[in-house]
Amino acid sequence: MLYTNLKHIESAAEYEKIISENENVVVICGRMGPMCVPVYRIAEELESEYSHVKFFDMEFDNPESQVIRTLPEVSGFTGIPFTIYYKNGEVVKATASIQSKSQITSILDQEFAATVNA
Repeated sequence: MLYTNLKHIESAAEYEKIISENENVVVICGRMGPMCVPVYRIAEELESEYSHVKFFDMEFDNPESQVIRTLPEVSGFTGIPFTIYYKNGEVVKATASIQSKSQITSILDQEFAATVNA
């Protein structure tokens, strides 16, 4: 179990439902290790700032997370967490290992720019 304040994905079916029903989704797949915890904490901080994006975590060692571990976008990754960014059910970006807040917000701003109606 991941001890974060993010919403947890526990099954492949739940994962499929989340990415199909939400326009902008970030899933962080990892463990409670030194490279993963900072990424979870940053995502927790950004949830309120990026209300148009849904943030989730998924335990890397859960057999159900094979839906993330087998994505073509992560085939060369050697470090965790895997952070996957989905737009309308499609992977638009994937990163591995620790990321800084500025790296994450840069991706969020590029891939999930909020539209403002005048």
